[in-house]
Amino acid sequence: MKMYLISDNIDTWTGMRLAGVDGAVVHEKNELKKELEKVLADREIGIVLLTEKFGTLFPDLINDVKLNHRQPLFVKIPDRHGTGRKPDFITSYVNEAIGLKL
Repeated sequence: MKMYLISDNIDTWTGMRLAGVDGAVVHEKNELKKELEKVLADREIGIVLLTEKFGTLFPDLINDVKLNHRQPLFVKIPDRHGTGRKPDFITSYVNEAIGLKL
């Protein structure tokens, strides 16, 4: 099984290429849709890494693919600009989960 990266910037793509992960850089919704169709057609791809920006900009497209296909596994990753989460997201998650303020 192979991993494949769909990124919105060249720096993340370059870093993953150095690690041996093939991928593509896309910027628009129609480009992302074409790339997702390409990934879904390749049965060897088991994991697709998506930069977090796509989950924010095109959630309808990403969620549709996730809900209607068993494979591959889609994983959102932060890019060179960092994560889109709050700095204390783990603490707030624990606080919400157990009801205690840490």
